[in-house]
Amino acid sequence: QVQLEESGGGSVQPGGSLRLSCVAAGLTFSYYALGWFRQAPGKEREFVSAINWGGDREYYADSVKGRFTISREDAKNVVYLQMNSLKPEDTAIYYCAADFTGTTRYSIAYFSRLQTWDYWGQGTQVTVSS
Repeated sequence: QVQLEESGGGSVQPGGSLRLSCVAAGLTFSYYALGWFRQAPGKEREFVSAINWGGDREYYADSVKGRFTISREDAKNVVYLQMNSLKPEDTAIYYCAADFTGTTRYSIAYFSRLQTWDYWGQGTQVTVSS
């Protein structure tokens, strides 16, 4: 069974930092594109970031560009989301996802589609408040 498990969420002051991790099991990790989404109560699930299977292309939503960094360590089956300069509007449940499409024609539009992604974690809560 494919399993994704997020960790690293918590409560932080505005301007602070958190590092989310997602550990995968049951798949050939290096062959998957990986991504992060977030969802606040009453709002749609929102694309945050993605990284391709080769780890040499990164994609970010405009709302987090310049503040968040996605990275992966394939040998450890881990994808990270480093979040800096956090704002209250970043408060949400954060989900990691994996995509085994095989395409090389990546785009923000492609990764922003929920149906693009094959597997999802259960989410980890991030709260940013004074």
